This record gives sequence, C-alpha cells and structure tokens, in this order.
Amino acid sequence: MRVTLAHPRELGAPELSRWRALQEGHAAFDNPFLSPEFTITVGELRDMVRVAVLYDGPDIVGFFPFERHPMGIGKPVAAGLTDAQGLVHAKDLEIDPRRLIKQCGLSVYEFDHLVAGQPMISGRHERHPSPIIDLREGHGPYTEYLRLHSGKTYKTTLAKSRKLQRDIGPIRHEYATTDPAPLHTLLGWKTDQYRRTGRTDRFAHQWIVELVERLLATQTEGFAGVLDMIYVNDLPMAGHFGLRTRTTLAGWFPAYDTQYAKYSPGLIHHLAMAEQAAGSGIQVIDMGRGEKEYKEKLKNGEFQVAEGRVATIGAASAVHWLVRVPVRKTRATVLANPLLHKTADRALKTFGRLRTALQS
Repeated sequence: MRVTLAHPRELGAPELSRWRALQEGHAAFDNPFLSPEFTITVGELRDMVRVAVLYDGPDIVGFFPFERHPMGIGKPVAAGLTDAQGLVHAKDLEIDPRRLIKQCGLSVYEFDHLVAGQPMISGRHERHPSPIIDLREGHGPYTEYLRLHSGKTYKTTLAKSRKLQRDIGPIRHEYATTDPAPLHTLLGWKTDQYRRTGRTDRFAHQWIVELVERLLATQTEGFAGVLDMIYVNDLPMAGHFGLRTRTTLAGWFPAYDTQYAKYSPGLIHHLAMAEQAAGSGIQVIDMGRGEKEYKEKLKNGEFQVAEGRVATIGAASAVHWLVRVPVRKTRATVLANPLLHKTADRALKTFGRLRTALQS
C-alpha cells in the first residue's frame, strides 16, 4: 500500500469524488464529520490538517484525515468537537495501523469517537455507545416507540408544549434556515450553558465560531450545515446546529433560552426537529457519545464508537502515554460510576455558578 500526504486544499476533483464514493459505499461512514467538506473547511482554518491518501496500485482505497500536532502526535480533524472519526476506506481493506501512522509522520494517533468497521480498532480499545434517533422506519414509528418506552417523557413533553402555547403564545419552527442571525443567538445560549455548567467555552475560540459560520454557509445535496430554531410568540426559545449527509444528521450544538426551562424547551425542540428531519429525508439523527439525560430519553437505538490510540515505539509515544492515558482511564472510571459522575457534574456546576457570579 502506498500513502501520499496532502493538505485538504490540495485534493483535486477526482480525489474528492472518490472520497464521496467510498463514504457512500459503507453505512458506517454515513456521518458528515467523515465527509470531505468537513475536513476541507477545518483545513481552511487550521494548517495542521492533513489527509493521507491510500493507494493499492493505481487505485485509491482510502482517505485518512488527521491533525499533526507537536512531537508527531496525531489527532482527528477538529479534535474535541467531532463525534465520528477515522478512515474512509474500501470494504475489506487490510492495513497495519502502526505502519500507516508512521507513513503519516506520526508517533501516536489518539481518538475518542472512532466509528465501527475501522481497521485501526483493536481489542484493547474501549467501546462506548453513541445514542441515535432511528427514523429509518419513519417518524410515526419513532413517536410510537417513545410513547411505549420513554415512560412519561413523551406525553409530558407534549403537555408542556401545549401549556407553553397557552401561557406565552404559538410555537413556530424554522428547520434548515441559513440565516446567520439565529445562529449567533444559539451560540450565545451555548456559551452561557458552558459557563453555567463549569465546562470550557468552545466558542471562546474564534476559529470554532468561524468554522460553524462557514459550515452553515455550505449547502450541497450530500453535505450541509443544518440550523433549526423553535420560536414561541415569535421569540427564539431553543435550537440546534448540526451537520448532515443525505441521510444522517449529526447532533452537535443544541441549546435553549433558560427563561423557558420549566417547559423543557430542549425536548420540545428535539421532537420537532426529528419530525422535520424525517420529512426532509434524514434516516438517522446521531446524537453523539455522552451521558446526557435528554439522549437517554429520546434514543431508540445506538451505534458504537471506540476510544484509544495507535502508537509506534519511541520516546514521543511514551511521553504521550504518561500524559494522556492515565487521565483518560480516570475519566472513564468516573463516567462509568453513577455516583462519581453525579458528584463530578455537581462540582462543575458549582464552579460554573461561582465563575459566573465573579464575572458579573
């Protein structure tokens, strides 16, 4: 197997066409984070992005997008933001993962959302569920599933929606709008959420704001940024920005105005989004790995993603192991233990409230 490296902007029309064909040929790759458009857009903002093009003789058999960090540390494109990572490759491709990363000039490649069917996955890597809203049988069967299996969630959410309209006014839903103004309203809510819950504010980084803006402006048949907003009495209440292929919508940045919190605006919005998405041809909403209550309430299936690393033998990979692996294992232990997870989450929220009060 021969490997060549390129910056995303250096890929020509034949390479991009082949990338899309390989992606569409394998259901596991039907995620917009694995689309060439995503890598190209991130590459416009981060010069560390590279794409390894894999050849078998004259034929291209795979694409491996990654970021090259100091000391030869490789990470997924837009690491920390993406819910689907890995190679897009021909079926039954056999590779030596260590040889591949060495050919990419890397000592280590670390990942936390590697999709199924990857030749880079080994038995040592940890698997995690990635909840989905499965709409392949249609929106009606999905809501029937919720009615039967979500406890009181589905009926209660519908009741809160009716009460919201009685108390405040009619609900209006704009699905797949390209207006940047509501996008910035949504990002403002998300920043408030990050700070309120003690998390790092991703939108404090200007390149991430610009990335989201550029992705919203990208509208093609096979890839697009999708912004949808719920309004009550013509005032924005909740929304979400994600990415789509033809048939998969990747959940990314949901948020809402906290003044409507008692009405469960996030759940109201997600139910409306699922209906509109199904009507536009979306078959799966991938909500992404993570222990979130709303995901547990809304899911009717799940995918699997892997976390771990592929490393060569050397000083850089040894240092990386010392710095990263014990921390990752500790985090996994906390997330797997409900009591520890709840305690850590409570501590983060307390920190967030204190930080917000001090900033005020």
